[in-house]
Amino acid sequence: MARPQCDPMLTARFTAPAVPKTLVHRPELLRRLTAGVQGPLTLINGPAGSGKTVLTAHWAAAGGRAPRPPLWLTVEPGDAPGVFWAYLLEALHRGGVELPAAVGRPTRAEGVTQSFLVRLAAGLAESGSARPVVLVLDQFDTAQPAALTEGLDFVLRHAAGGLRIVLTSRTDSLLPLHRYRAAGEIAEIRHADLRFTHADAEALLSEHRLDISQDGIRLLLQRTEGWAAGVRLCALAMQRSPDPEAFVRQFAADRTTIADYLLKEVLDAQPPATQDLLLRVSVTDRVHPDLADALTGRDDAAPTLARLARDNAFLEQVDASAWYRLHPLFAEVLRAHLRQRHPGLEQQLHGRAARWLAGTGRLNEAVVQGAAAGDWQFAAGRLVDDLAIGRLFTGLEAERLNRAFAPLPADAPGAAPALVGAAARLVVQDLPGYAEAVRRADSHLGTGSGAAARLTRAFLGVLAGRAHADPAATERAAADAERVLGELPHPLVAARPEIRALLLAALGAVRLGAGRLDGAHRALTAAVDACAEPAAESAAELGTQYPLCDALGSLALAEHARAALVVAEQSALPPERRSGTGHLVLAGVAVEQDDLAAARSHLDLAAAAAAAGPRPEPVAAVQAAVIGARLAAAEGDGEAALAVLARLGPTGSAPAAVPLSGWAAEALAVAASAAHLARGDAEEALRVLDAAPAGRPEHGLARARALLAAGRAESAARQLAALPADNGPADNGPAAPLRVGALLLGAEIAAADGRTGEARRKLAEAVELARPQELRRPFAESGPWVRRSLREAPRPAARHSRPADGPTAADGPTGADGPPPVVEALSARETEVLRQAARMLSTEEIAAELYVSANTVKTHLKSIYRKLCVTRRSDAVHRAQDLGLL
Repeated sequence: MARPQCDPMLTARFTAPAVPKTLVHRPELLRRLTAGVQGPLTLINGPAGSGKTVLTAHWAAAGGRAPRPPLWLTVEPGDAPGVFWAYLLEALHRGGVELPAAVGRPTRAEGVTQSFLVRLAAGLAESGSARPVVLVLDQFDTAQPAALTEGLDFVLRHAAGGLRIVLTSRTDSLLPLHRYRAAGEIAEIRHADLRFTHADAEALLSEHRLDISQDGIRLLLQRTEGWAAGVRLCALAMQRSPDPEAFVRQFAADRTTIADYLLKEVLDAQPPATQDLLLRVSVTDRVHPDLADALTGRDDAAPTLARLARDNAFLEQVDASAWYRLHPLFAEVLRAHLRQRHPGLEQQLHGRAARWLAGTGRLNEAVVQGAAAGDWQFAAGRLVDDLAIGRLFTGLEAERLNRAFAPLPADAPGAAPALVGAAARLVVQDLPGYAEAVRRADSHLGTGSGAAARLTRAFLGVLAGRAHADPAATERAAADAERVLGELPHPLVAARPEIRALLLAALGAVRLGAGRLDGAHRALTAAVDACAEPAAESAAELGTQYPLCDALGSLALAEHARAALVVAEQSALPPERRSGTGHLVLAGVAVEQDDLAAARSHLDLAAAAAAAGPRPEPVAAVQAAVIGARLAAAEGDGEAALAVLARLGPTGSAPAAVPLSGWAAEALAVAASAAHLARGDAEEALRVLDAAPAGRPEHGLARARALLAAGRAESAARQLAALPADNGPADNGPAAPLRVGALLLGAEIAAADGRTGEARRKLAEAVELARPQELRRPFAESGPWVRRSLREAPRPAARHSRPADGPTAADGPTGADGPPPVVEALSARETEVLRQAARMLSTEEIAAELYVSANTVKTHLKSIYRKLCVTRRSDAVHRAQDLGLL
């Protein structure tokens, strides 16, 4: 049969393409195709290279699980309606579909009559009544004249189920898809469905005999966004690369076959004006029609962008908004092509975009575009003038902003670039670089400088004071910042809650490190309040979650530390932006409770957070070393304890960014003295203490303990008597572990002096004081006399006023018939989780009931198990029921 123009039929158009040897089997999509052809229309829609034809050819090669094998017709560009119908009839004929002779043949290339369409529909209804005809129309987007699509719709609707069509297309067909959707007569497989999953990419790389790590596969999918052709082309290039793993990290899209593919298949297919628009908008991550008009100097962006998105031209609408985004690989190729076609234009476009974005209030994007344009005065000026300097230190955009300012020249003129350069150095704890940059900033600043610039300078001074562990400098800078905040408009300050939160969190941490507990508590509580002011849904965007975790951890209270960890778990913060202070506090609590395994676990988590984060905290580093040394000493390894402490000493391997203040030197000396006592060297313990600053009660107690171990009981008693008395709450007097330790040491001295009654009274007081917080470690560290006295003393009566009042390790071993001790009371939320667990709900069901994540439920359950001294959910429920908690 010949076409109306009498040209011969092209046989290749009736044959499905061969399935690639490196085929990725996608059973779920094949199943959806098979289910789809039970109805009249199946649409497979996606951009070039998304795998539409490969998927359909694979399905057709397997017979499609249809009553009869699917028929194939590739639609060519330029097919006139009459030619299309001639080819369709030939496809039916070659597939063995017998139509009545009355159907006839097209006689004109320009089109067919309505009578022909009626006869064809009737013939298909008759021939397909028992075995419907399944016809694949591949690349149907290349031929969509209205007359053709109207005729196809007519035949499909009037074939009475005798015809089923599978369309593959880059664009939405002109067929009335809305009618098919309303009638439930269409199955759709779209770009989101066609994207390669992790398993698909792993299977493809395996077919190419490439052994790529899981991180490498994730990075490949991130770069390609699952675009099938992109993954395949990368796999081919990786086969030729001497280091395939490195190729994934380093490949540039503009220097690979990906660039050729995208330029030929996507860019060159567009008219010149559209090509120009795509090249210009490639300089932005997202584009609005008005922004596109500003970049092109025209006013046709709105319809052009909408059409490109409909046509799957590697441009997609962002969440049904007015904004669009290019596929990142396509954008990369376009930017390279822009530089080649129009040298020097890219920087100008970044500058235009920066000012348009700033004019619409999109500060972060404006700053990034200004930096890309090399307009450092504009980019840095926006951060300073809008009080947005805190965004370099916190928030989901911090990494992106710091990356944008990485090329900032050290000698860029002006106060704002110098201040931002100083901030960038401070973020990575380059303190010498910060000092140099801040000196340049100070040379530009004066009494006439604007309030925003002066606030930025004071803000940086507070954070630098924290990095140096310098309380005096931190307090001065904080006072300056507070004064300048009062000069600024309240709405502007209120819109930047991260500034006050970061200031207060840093101030509180420095006061805490200096031992000023009252002032630290006030500052940190105010920091928490500042973080609570923004709406919950905007906290991540405003960047208050990091200072919130930081402040909660630094409050050095176990309940606040746990709250810090829960906030981090529930937030969108990546691990490197979370504070490890909460884990440090929990490690310290676990040490005091003699739960060495839990202490080691929390210490490891704190170390992991410190290693992943950009800023080593001096106070946290010292606390971690002290806790690590206590753990090693508790395990009987005094040498290991000293080695941990030595890393922070003057000749240690600690980074220079961890300076040793007087407080830090004293804390390390106290820990070192305990390590020397664990080795049996009392004289060295005294030497270490006498060489360190003295002023805190911990130092006095450690010295009294060393004196007693050295056989100088009278000197030990005098040292102990010089310790401050307990004059009230723990915030104003010595902390509970210190007071317990002093009582135990006093009891031992009294017993050695023959004052048995006094020794027993002090021992009983220590037990009573230790009970609420389950302090066991002071008893373990007090030597054999205390342990022997505890075994010989009558056991105190059990108290049941509240779960946390159960017996401690200091009371002696628990009776065989009694339940294990409760570490501490359950929180209200933990009690609710346990109540849901008693209903036999799964973790996911509990999460749904309480409107939290499954991970949060798991965190609560772990805490419940620890507090109830159990290891299983059922045991926790039974234990709680025995205690009357449920």
